[in-house]
Amino acid sequence: MKISTKGRYSLRMLLDLAEHSGGGFVALKDIAKRQGISKKYLEQLVGLLNRPDILRSNRGYLGGYMLAKPPDQYTVGQILRLTEGGLCPVSCLEDDPVRCVRSETCKTLPVWRGLQRTINSYLDGITLQDMMDGTKAL
Repeated sequence: MKISTKGRYSLRMLLDLAEHSGGGFVALKDIAKRQGISKKYLEQLVGLLNRPDILRSNRGYLGGYMLAKPPDQYTVGQILRLTEGGLCPVSCLEDDPVRCVRSETCKTLPVWRGLQRTINSYLDGITLQDMMDGTKAL
């Protein structure tokens, strides 16, 4: 499994919002400047993340984006699932129950399930607030 630029940059964008909102909306151009990501690319990411439970937006002179919830309510796993479409280490685990004809006899399936549990547990255990604080052993 490899996290794409889309996932990495989405995480950076939401972390930037968490750090710089100060209770107000943040313009994409400001995030772009601080993060070294093009505004055009950030606009694409907003399209993926612009949901009521993730972002709030405001148009106009003082417009921009802000987090819909406090930073401690966003996990890295949640953000990456939205942008990556899932975190499965192998394609056979994308369906539940597993539809592979070999699943009943596959000796490797338990390994992949264990890896998936480890990935999900780790990424769901880290919030934006943890990343901002830098206090949790990551």
